[in-house]
Amino acid sequence: MNLTRLMALGILARSGPSHGHHIRRVADVTNVGEWSGVSVGALYRELRAMEREGLIEAARTEKVGNRPERTVYAITAEGQLELTTLREQAIRPLGSGPDPLGVALLFAADGMEPEELRRTLRARREMLAIAVAQVAADREQLIAKGCIDVLAAAVMQRAVMTTEAEIRWHDELDAALAAAGGGDAPAAVSGGSPLALSEGSFDIAAPRLAAFELTAEEPGAASADEARRDGGK
Repeated sequence: MNLTRLMALGILARSGPSHGHHIRRVADVTNVGEWSGVSVGALYRELRAMEREGLIEAARTEKVGNRPERTVYAITAEGQLELTTLREQAIRPLGSGPDPLGVALLFAADGMEPEELRRTLRARREMLAIAVAQVAADREQLIAKGCIDVLAAAVMQRAVMTTEAEIRWHDELDAALAAAGGGDAPAAVSGGSPLALSEGSFDIAAPRLAAFELTAEEPGAASADEARRDGGK
C-alpha cells in the first residue's frame, strides 16, 4: 500500500490543482508522517512518478517572488481510478501490519537479562509517550485554529488512542515482568510452565503434526495396511 500516493492523490482530488509545497504543507500541518506510515520525504519523488504514470499532470507553473518555479499538478481520470482503488484497499482490511516487537519478544527475548529487557521496553514506552503527547497537542491546536475538519480530528484522535493503548500494554507487561522476580525467563501465565523454545517447543502443535504424519506419506512408501495385505498374498 503506497500511503504517500494515497495522501497526495486525495489532496489533489479535494483541493484541486496544487503544487508540491502545498501538499507538503498539508502533510506537515496534520503531522501525518508521525502516525500514518506516509513517507513525507518521498513526496516529490512520488509526484514525479505519478506524472510519468499519467495519474497526475502538470497544469501550469507558478513563480512567487524570487522563489523557484513550482509545478502545479492536477489529478487525471486515471489518477481518480487509482485514488478509488487505494482508498478501498486502505479502508477495507481489518488486519494489522507486521509486528517486529511481537516477533522479538516471542522468539528472542530469552537471550536478554530480565532487567535489560525491562529497560529496553521502558525506553520504548517513553518514546511512545513523547510522540503521543505531541500528536495530541498538535490536534488540539489545529482544532482551536479551525485548521482541520471533523474527519482529520477523528483520524488524529484514533492515532492518539491507539498509542495510548500501546502504552498501557507496556505498563501491564512491565508490572508482569517485575512480578516475575528477576528470574531467568518471564513468568508463566496462570501458573503454567513458561514456553521453552529450546526444549519441546510449541508442543501445542504436536497433536496436529501427529495427525498429519498418520495421513501424509512419502512418495512411494506403502502404508502399514498395504504392507500387511501384501505380506498375506
